[in-house]
Amino acid sequence: MTIRRATPEDAGTLSRLSARTFTETFGHLYPPEDLAAFIAEAYAEDRQRVILSHPDYAVWLLEDDGEAVGHAAAGPCGLPHPEVAPGDGELKRLYLLAPYQSGGWGGKMFDAVMEWLQRNGPCGLWIGVWSGNHGAQRFYARRGFEPVGEYLFPVGRVRDREFILRRTKPYPVHRE
Repeated sequence: MTIRRATPEDAGTLSRLSARTFTETFGHLYPPEDLAAFIAEAYAEDRQRVILSHPDYAVWLLEDDGEAVGHAAAGPCGLPHPEVAPGDGELKRLYLLAPYQSGGWGGKMFDAVMEWLQRNGPCGLWIGVWSGNHGAQRFYARRGFEPVGEYLFPVGRVRDREFILRRTKPYPVHRE
């Protein structure tokens, strides 16, 4: 298993993996047409290529013998909270296929994201998480993130209640 920073050449892989992990995790929550429209827009290959090419964003792939089985994405904070400041960073996505969860790889990917977000020094750290994803909420709480607000996240006609989490202290990074 390896974690590596994705490049624009990985746009197709990231598009397919993003659609698969989102569907595996949340697909049961939405009418099929809403899910399909969301995936077609949010995880389109061209959109992933733009993200992978942008210097303010970064994506990591978890690979098992060269096959992408997880991904994490980060960039400037875009969450709707009045205390978000310029220079604050956000974990945008962290997904692993079900067979790869609970093996420590999510934590390793999370650490890579936090180190990258703080590459220029400490900054505000933010995460949006679905209100019904209790496992993720516990994962983030163990890493010092606390709920500070909420908003509605649209997936087609459905509006998901999302919690906004923030860490007020720098996340410890381990540089070798």
